Amino acid sequence: MGISPMIGSTEIDLALGTNSELAMLLAAMAYAVALVVFTLDLVRSSRTVQELEQSLLAQEDKELVGVGGAVRVSKGARSATARGGAAAQSGTAGTGGTGAGDDASSGTAPRVRHGNAEVDGQLVDDSMDYTRGAPRRGLARVAISLMALAAVIHLAAVIMRSIAAGRVPWGNMYEFLTTGALIVAVVFLVALIFKDIRFMGVFVSALVVVMMCAATMGFPTPVQPLQPALQSPWLIIHVSIAVLSSALFTLTFAMAVLQLIQSYRQKALIQGKPDRLPLMRLVPSATSLENVAYRINALAFVGWSITLILGAVWAEAAWGRYWGWDVKEVWTFIIWVIYAGYLHARATRGWTGNRSAWLSIVGYACVVFNFTAVNIIFPGLHSYAGT
Repeated sequence: MGISPMIGSTEIDLALGTNSELAMLLAAMAYAVALVVFTLDLVRSSRTVQELEQSLLAQEDKELVGVGGAVRVSKGARSATARGGAAAQSGTAGTGGTGAGDDASSGTAPRVRHGNAEVDGQLVDDSMDYTRGAPRRGLARVAISLMALAAVIHLAAVIMRSIAAGRVPWGNMYEFLTTGALIVAVVFLVALIFKDIRFMGVFVSALVVVMMCAATMGFPTPVQPLQPALQSPWLIIHVSIAVLSSALFTLTFAMAVLQLIQSYRQKALIQGKPDRLPLMRLVPSATSLENVAYRINALAFVGWSITLILGAVWAEAAWGRYWGWDVKEVWTFIIWVIYAGYLHARATRGWTGNRSAWLSIVGYACVVFNFTAVNIIFPGLHSYAGT
């Protein structure tokens, strides 16, 4: 009789673990549907932007017909003349930078003039608030609702996993990826309360789907106890801060990619070339993306610094030394150096524009390498994280 409660508890844990995995799959499916809806929204919004421009051009044609048969100017000539004059709009340096001028992202978004009608290079201003001329984007609201539903299911799955394991749910790669994906989604949804960053929906939902698929297919791990080195209160503090910092780095990576795309597009507009990516009008200017990414990277860097320090304290408690040149420790420090260089170069050396975006992307590539290849391929004291 005395053993039956233990057996019942074990059965409950197994059921919770199974239900957690099923909920993870359901959340991944909901994220995937949100990704599809976000993509459809961009396609539809792009068409709406093009229709808006065509209506402005049609209105302009009527205005150019003067009394007594005024001369009509072709739309191509008007557009080329207008875009050529957009360069005057690119001279204002962004907040927090020195205006290096290495690309079009060193200034405000160009405005394309078609005769008497003026079409914004963007339909979202630098405050990340949509202008009255922007599409209503009903599909984007549906996608956000789907992503919120997925996050609720995802949170329930993580909680069930934690209860089944009797510990925090980030003791291996499966748990780290699933928990990290949840934090990325939650950070995105919370940020939407303060800023209209629906333009990042495709990137964020895609990254979350990739993380969920990698966890489910690449690192399927049943509920199991922690290895002795991980059985410490430092696990809760150290790894949770690392996961949160990585989630913030994920958002800035998406912003850096969008910044590069927007920068090349703005440069093409200034040179008088046609707008081949009208959907990017739903994205803020490259300067705005760069400035926001810089602030988020600064916050994430503080978290990563705390992660590095607490990791050293935990290493001393677990292995009797603060630093042992373990592969994981080295790469954590390399990431810290890269982002420290990014912040220093942008703040004091004028590394604005595309150079800062590329440096941020390199930093995030190192983060991904640290939490995948280092954990799986390289032997070391942290190799348990790959199981």
